[in-house]
Amino acid sequence: MVRRILLGSHLRRLREGRGITREAAGYSIRASESKISRMELGRVSFKTRDVEDLLTLYGITDEAERTSLLSLVKEANVAGWWHSYSDVLPNWFPTYVGLEGAAHLIRSYEVQFVHGLLQTEAYAHAVVSRGMKGAAAADIERRVALRLERQKCLVAENAPEFQVILDEAALRRPYGDRAVMRGQLQHLIDLSERPNVRLQIMPFSFGGHSGESGSFTILSFTESDLSDVVYMEQLTSALYLDKREDVGQYETAMKQLQQDSPGPAESRDLLRGLLQLS
Repeated sequence: MVRRILLGSHLRRLREGRGITREAAGYSIRASESKISRMELGRVSFKTRDVEDLLTLYGITDEAERTSLLSLVKEANVAGWWHSYSDVLPNWFPTYVGLEGAAHLIRSYEVQFVHGLLQTEAYAHAVVSRGMKGAAAADIERRVALRLERQKCLVAENAPEFQVILDEAALRRPYGDRAVMRGQLQHLIDLSERPNVRLQIMPFSFGGHSGESGSFTILSFTESDLSDVVYMEQLTSALYLDKREDVGQYETAMKQLQQDSPGPAESRDLLRGLLQLS
């Protein structure tokens, strides 16, 4: 997935550097403007012929450079482990799973519920069941299984740094019964002590804050050619922002949220207090 996005980003920079529109690029490969957009965002697979034609259009004639970029095509088309869950995933989400698994830094603010990487199985089951009303039990179980599989990245050998801020609303809004919520709170306390996890709570008492636009996640990568990506999920789709000016605004909001929220130790105390009250 990262290779796909890396290749798409590179193609976009080449196109923009030449002042070529997406419409013109699409015409050159017998496709639409929207397909060029999806290619540049890494949301579709690549055909070698299409990439060859685009490189020619963009004036890339150096054989070494062409060979290097074309070698990414095969790598970019390799399906990730999450591909087997595609039948129970909305079409915009596999891209996020791939980015999440490749990121070395994940920064997130959540309002509605506990972040998926931090959910217990019981809490995840309650959230998924609520969001997939009427779905077959087997589909719900597969969605929960995917969420648990995603969580393995936090304990992997090269685990990413995870900086997450949970609004107090996410902790007070019950999903499942009392035992489920108590288990989730304890799980958060335990995970907050991991060296790669920085968990903060934005309390109601603070009032208005810089997270007024809602939940968002910023993903950062070690690859120098891959820009940071802001992910925001909506009811029927998701936004992936990677333009520097857009990402910069969300980074500013995240820094302000981190500054305004109690630190990890104090946030852990808040979680213990909520656990005692639950």
